[in-house]
Amino acid sequence: MSEFREPVLVPYPASGSLCDDVERIARESPSRIALRRRLGKNWVEVTGAEFRDQGAAVAKGLIAAGVGAGDRVGLMSATRYEWTLADYAIWYAGAVTVPIYETSSAEQVEWILEDSEAVAVFLEGDKHLSVLAEVKGRLPAVAEPWVFDDGAIDALVAGGKQVPDSQVAARREALTPDSIATLIYTSGTTGRPKGCELTHGNFMFEIRNIVNSMPDIFLTGHSSTLLFLPLAHVFGRLIQIGCINSGTVLGHSADLKNLLDDLAAFKPTFLLSVPRVFEKVFNASQQKAEAAGKGQIFATAAGVAIDYSRALDRGRPSLLLRVKHVIFDRLVYRKLRAALGGQVEWAVSGGAPLGERLGHFFRGIGITILEGYGLTETSGASTLNRPDKVKIGTVGKPIPGASVRIASDGEIMLAGHQIFLGYWRNAKATAEAIEPDGWFHSGDIGELDSDGYLRITGRKKELIVTAGGKNVAPAVLEDRLRSHWLVSQCMVVGDQQPYIAALITLDPESLDAWAGQHGKSTPYSMDQAAVDPELLAEISAVVDGANKAVSHAEAIKRFQVLPVDWTEEGGQLTPSLKLKRNVVMVEFADDVADLYS
Repeated sequence: MSEFREPVLVPYPASGSLCDDVERIARESPSRIALRRRLGKNWVEVTGAEFRDQGAAVAKGLIAAGVGAGDRVGLMSATRYEWTLADYAIWYAGAVTVPIYETSSAEQVEWILEDSEAVAVFLEGDKHLSVLAEVKGRLPAVAEPWVFDDGAIDALVAGGKQVPDSQVAARREALTPDSIATLIYTSGTTGRPKGCELTHGNFMFEIRNIVNSMPDIFLTGHSSTLLFLPLAHVFGRLIQIGCINSGTVLGHSADLKNLLDDLAAFKPTFLLSVPRVFEKVFNASQQKAEAAGKGQIFATAAGVAIDYSRALDRGRPSLLLRVKHVIFDRLVYRKLRAALGGQVEWAVSGGAPLGERLGHFFRGIGITILEGYGLTETSGASTLNRPDKVKIGTVGKPIPGASVRIASDGEIMLAGHQIFLGYWRNAKATAEAIEPDGWFHSGDIGELDSDGYLRITGRKKELIVTAGGKNVAPAVLEDRLRSHWLVSQCMVVGDQQPYIAALITLDPESLDAWAGQHGKSTPYSMDQAAVDPELLAEISAVVDGANKAVSHAEAIKRFQVLPVDWTEEGGQLTPSLKLKRNVVMVEFADDVADLYS
């Protein structure tokens, strides 16, 4: 058993709530820009005082509508300014936010609102209204929804004008660090989602220690970020709270199709995302270069970037490598940075392992990705690479005040004030997750090095044990496979089977480009691709490359390319783009069986 603890920078708060950050900024820097909101094609600045006043005014509307202290209020919307405003307004009213992914099904919406005993819900627009309408009759406790697109914010402000300021202040001041701030329902890769009780103190402790340990990210005086991850996910929520706390200018982008345009206009200084987005940036760049007949140039540039980053870890790149790096910076890297707004130096990645290859590539082009690790139950992050403490290929050291332990079976155990209270109305599950001494069972397996850096090697429930008794963690192989621009998703299988195999899906956006390069007619369908000998030969080479990272017993012996992709809409991916292995194993059971026939 190994264990590491990072000394605390900011102790657990003795009083107050997350609303205190808004009050402090409005009081100390009322005219400082706190957020920028998208109105049409324009970005409108919102000062700290304006955000505080708007939040308190909406809170009055909630109180006038009958929302009581401690009541749960649902919030289902894409990432937008009103999401953040409603979140803080709910807290100002002394209530609890229950986020719901905007892509959730009617059944999921019903479960979350019913289980949380919500009394009200915010929705974005007609799409979400129609989803709620399917189950509203079975939710009598939920009042008529407030819909952002139908002027809900203005209506709440108007409805709360008679509520005195003192009533909002009393609700806010009654909150303590131990008050529940939010119930976040786990995205449910297996089973029915459970509501995680996260307190104001959980987030206050977590974000104060993260912000003060990462001044290069949050405390530069000109920091900004464009948030495009779902705010229903704890990772996006953590960054939202961190931006409000630190005075970092926060923007929102809901439409990924316009993300590059939004980045160019907003010019953030740092980004946050899940690994799949960084993979897509790399793969799209590779595919674009291939289509332009510059595939070899890109491959060489990528290799130089990775070699340059690795050399930084060893001390200093050689003169020849530095010269190559300068040349490719002008030809390739500068364009990639410009596509992300031109000001990005740092990125934060979480939600799943990034992979060493991508980490070195992005640092090599001038954007250091700070990979972290945590769960909904740990308020978003328990370990983190920091600008002055980066070890690519790991998920960093514990955040200040947190502890990490590797149990005898390899499971990662976590402790600290960032650990949640427990699962809502589920004492049995809480007792299974949290030991009496406060250590939390993550369900992941990993390793701690001598410097306290954590490396994720797999999930206990995803660990494959072959018929020969070989333990195989699929993440290493899957990361390598997804590195190719043609591959969208993949799943390594082989539990209780004689050998390791894989199901692979292709990126539909890349197929026409590949077909054009190989003299085939377009549009080129998924059905054609799945049986094309030339394409299958290329995927076979990708599999061979992935197998170099593991032993012969762990290597993929057979693979199957499917004529469909796995998506969130299809139900195979969670909203944070994690693979629902249990769903895939059921839906594609025949394909898995064919791998062993």
